[in-house]
Amino acid sequence: MNKRNEHSIFTIQSKKAWILTLIIAVFVIVVIPILNMAVPKSSAFHIPNYLIPLLGKFLCYALVALAIDLIWGYTGILSLGHGVFFALGGYVMGMHLMRVMAGEGVYKSNLPDFMVFLNWKKLPWYWYGFEHFWFTLLMIVLVPGIFAFIFGFFAFRSRIKGVYFSIITQAMTYALMLLFFRNETGFGGNNGLTDFKHILGFSLYQQSTKVGLYVVTGIILFFSYILGKYIVQSKLGRVLTAIRDAESKVMFSGYNPLQYKLFIWTLSAILCGIAGALYVPQVGIINPSEMHPANSIEMAIWVAVGGRGSLIGAIMGAELINGAKSWFTQAYPDLWLFFLGFIFIGTTLFLPEGIIGLFRKFTHHAKSGGN
Repeated sequence: MNKRNEHSIFTIQSKKAWILTLIIAVFVIVVIPILNMAVPKSSAFHIPNYLIPLLGKFLCYALVALAIDLIWGYTGILSLGHGVFFALGGYVMGMHLMRVMAGEGVYKSNLPDFMVFLNWKKLPWYWYGFEHFWFTLLMIVLVPGIFAFIFGFFAFRSRIKGVYFSIITQAMTYALMLLFFRNETGFGGNNGLTDFKHILGFSLYQQSTKVGLYVVTGIILFFSYILGKYIVQSKLGRVLTAIRDAESKVMFSGYNPLQYKLFIWTLSAILCGIAGALYVPQVGIINPSEMHPANSIEMAIWVAVGGRGSLIGAIMGAELINGAKSWFTQAYPDLWLFFLGFIFIGTTLFLPEGIIGLFRKFTHHAKSGGN
């Protein structure tokens, strides 16, 4: 294999696998919207309207799983606080949606309804600028990115790792959740931000807008997957894997793990923030419960079940677990947590490489002729 081929994006994932990935992407981004918008409701192939925002929510979760896999599966850093970055991105989008509907709320005030209810007299300074969509897009990247950079810099510089790092990320999540629950912080308190009307002039109640948001989410997930693949197959990715497997040897080889860990940690947080921003207009609400420590633990379970160290596995895990959660919470709401615990324990004991690992074993077995 020559050097040009060695650095090709196809060095790890075969061309057949990429073709399959493209087929799945086309089905998710193109076929599903057509089945919803163009196929008659009487047809067996019609996808009901209520499924579009639900599937869009699942795609947001898949983006979160991909982000966590970059930092955990490929770098060996288990974060139990990525729910914070997801929520920060969601709050940024929520603030924009609240600002653009000024005068359209229950109280017909230029202030958000919750501020009028709490007797706020003027808009806090940190709400300025969010009436502009370009400013909101910038903040979706900067707010979780800067927060993650500062947190990661001090944590990684202090060489906090392993279970201790996981614990402090959980503490961070819990602390911010309590902060956002307070009414005086100016983020809606317990109720959060909700009752959104429109985005970029399009009504959020229109099915065409919901389909549009779903398609945008699918496109961003697809390109995030390509970005992730490019990173993990590059020299940077090999250094990250080396840090995961033997960080001390990486240091002895002349590399400074801090800058590599900080980069992938910040990128992972930004992807989570983008996922949160896409989640809010499709679900219609963002509140501090998204920062609950249990949510961040569940995000890590998605990756473990799908197979960490495999971006497609993380995506599969997020889709499978959330699909099961959607069904269980309707059919057997009291059994969901038991099922989740059973899945996680079973994966840990019998499928340490997750679903993707099982798939690889079957593929290898088939190629070897069953020997």
